[in-house]
Amino acid sequence: MVCASALAIIISLIFGLARLSKNRVVLGVAAVYIEFFRGTSLLIQLYWIYYVLPLLIDLSLDAFYAGFIALGLNFGAYGAEVVRGSIQAVPRSQWEAAKALNMPSFLQMRRIIIPQTFPHLLPPASNLLVELLKATALVSLISVTDLMFESKVFNQTYWMSLQVFGTALIIYYVLARFILTPFLRWLEILAARKVGKRIVG
Repeated sequence: MVCASALAIIISLIFGLARLSKNRVVLGVAAVYIEFFRGTSLLIQLYWIYYVLPLLIDLSLDAFYAGFIALGLNFGAYGAEVVRGSIQAVPRSQWEAAKALNMPSFLQMRRIIIPQTFPHLLPPASNLLVELLKATALVSLISVTDLMFESKVFNQTYWMSLQVFGTALIIYYVLARFILTPFLRWLEILAARKVGKRIVG
């Protein structure tokens, strides 16, 4: 989860900014990547990275690495669109003010535009991270030793499906509802305060 989230965040930032590029090559590469990973199944992507890549380019990845790379690439594509939309949601007046200060483009983004994207970015990004947490269950299909994999092994030994998978369900719910969601909500409130906005609810 942590490795996949870190990779997804990095990819989201890179390709989200690339989607706003005026360079047609950069824009095209970003568009192809995003459309491919959003338009195909995460499960198929997982199988391709783990089973097919070794056949195509003689690159054999450990199941753990294949799992977090597949999750990172998939959710990074969704996150890139969140980043793009959040940057475009910054009021036009702020862009004009940044240009009026005669700052280089990089400084305009870093000091004025990017800080104002967080109140727009964090709510959908929080939803993506919760979805990513739940999607980690898929990596058990390539034998990554995660909660779901251990649950299946335990069930195959003791045949206690209700207890085993019921416990797994509760654990995922607790992680999402009482740990991840409150933390992300706190980040939303903090980001809103930084730019003088108020979050209701």
